[in-house]
Amino acid sequence: MGDELHKTQSNERIVSQPSPNFGDRPDGCPIDILVLHYTGMQTGAAALERLCDPESSVSSHYLIDEDGQIFRLVDEDKRAWHAGVGVWQDCLDVNSRSIGIEIVNPGHEFGYRPFPDIQIQSVIALTQAIIARHDIPAKRIIGHSDMAPNRKEDPGELFPWRQLAENGIGLWPGFNGVPPVCASSVSTPATSDEFHDLLDAIGYGPAENEEDRTKRTVAFQRHWRQNNISGQPDDQCLAIAKALVAAITA
Repeated sequence: MGDELHKTQSNERIVSQPSPNFGDRPDGCPIDILVLHYTGMQTGAAALERLCDPESSVSSHYLIDEDGQIFRLVDEDKRAWHAGVGVWQDCLDVNSRSIGIEIVNPGHEFGYRPFPDIQIQSVIALTQAIIARHDIPAKRIIGHSDMAPNRKEDPGELFPWRQLAENGIGLWPGFNGVPPVCASSVSTPATSDEFHDLLDAIGYGPAENEEDRTKRTVAFQRHWRQNNISGQPDDQCLAIAKALVAAITA
């Protein structure tokens, strides 16, 4: 493991651990999306090994271990292979326009658990520095499941998106230009068509059928309605989606 230490604008310590799994970004392609993942593997060491294995054909720009240690795997000006097939807003090739951060967590397959505070502090410091370098808008800071709801669950419903928004990262009701949403003690069903029109406006990819609609509802809930991962939109989902669209279209 390399021991070269770097410091970014926010002074977090980063260990260089180069991955061979990257390519060039297309000429003139902006870097304007940030995608957060969980590793979904049993250990951080196993995840680091896989992200640096040329046979795996996967990588990310950074990996953040549970103790807060940050590893740089791919330079930000290069195209890492973290996003795969997916859509966000106008972008059909997320890898080319994004920076990807893998956050060590066993995920839903191996015992999903809360992210340690020291790890989240590193996530906040690193993402703040990336946003400052590339001027990434809040509406384009997303989870892997947001851009690929049919096949991904990460970083999942335990990821503290609100805490990130409190630190200027991403969208959340009451922060970063998103109108506040009153808490609702009653979860009545919402009009499905209206809700999915709002998901279109937020940036979720198209839903071909009812199964697709359910999966992107779950992705929305994992990000913004974390105490109700039912796949069925309710009145609170609708209110949150309206607030997000108001901020995005302002």
